[in-house]
Amino acid sequence: MKITFLGTGAAIPTKYRAHPSISLKFDGEIFLFDCGENTQRQIIFTDVSPMKINNIFITHLHGDHVLGLPGLLQSIAFQGRKKPLNIYGPEETVKMIEHILGVGYHSIDYPINVHEISSKTPERIISTNNYEVFSYPVVHSVPALAYVFKQVKKPRMDLEKVKKLGIEIGPDLKRLKDGFNVELNGEIITLKDVTLPPKKGICVGYSGDTIPLTEFAEFLKELKCNTLIHEATFDKTMERNAKETLHSTATDALNIAKLSGVSTVLLTHISARYDNLNAFENEIVEFKAENPEIHVLIAEDLMEYPLK
Repeated sequence: MKITFLGTGAAIPTKYRAHPSISLKFDGEIFLFDCGENTQRQIIFTDVSPMKINNIFITHLHGDHVLGLPGLLQSIAFQGRKKPLNIYGPEETVKMIEHILGVGYHSIDYPINVHEISSKTPERIISTNNYEVFSYPVVHSVPALAYVFKQVKKPRMDLEKVKKLGIEIGPDLKRLKDGFNVELNGEIITLKDVTLPPKKGICVGYSGDTIPLTEFAEFLKELKCNTLIHEATFDKTMERNAKETLHSTATDALNIAKLSGVSTVLLTHISARYDNLNAFENEIVEFKAENPEIHVLIAEDLMEYPLK
């Protein structure tokens, strides 16, 4: 399981930062968050397989977050994709995809299922046996969403209890694993009797473009998230600009990380105005002096971050 930053820039790309896009690899599947211009080319320099992308999550419809979609959709068609692709996004996402498919000539013949999210409250948009994905409405200049990916961990078999109860490996143990009760020596044994609480799973939040929201931090804390990817378009000397454009500063992002209880925060969406990261690094040093337990990184294009 790992995160790959395909693009870590903001509205205008630079030599070193492409438009926003983030890959999350989980259980052999790729989850793509945002798809800025040039995303498909960035993928070439990684081990991300575009054919394993089954779900794309768009935070909002500003061009720097979506203009990579037409090329990516066409390229995976050229590679022979047949299985459905799910695209999630805020209001107007359906119209945007219709425009993409309605302009020019293309050979996209696999199903594209568009899921438009207009809820003003957090929503569980995907639920499987192994993971869940939540959307969270944030505050930007257009309808915008944050997303949370949460691994579902199942109870673990307590082999000592199994042995103590005299349950042998075989049909009885399989029935318990499948959720059925087993009668042994006149006693009814349930799955709960032979399991340990699940270990804490991976939980990753991605802010998209937004002002700092304490409510979002509380939501992450409720879900017991351990990793936060948060936009940090500006340094704190540009706080006025951040407020005017409904973005966050690095210090804003760090404070949200502290409130959310995560152990790691990864800063992204860095404005093209910065030739170096000195201002950001100074803010991180100040933050770490009071919060040494929180791991802080400024994301770079093609950077990989393992999830454990």
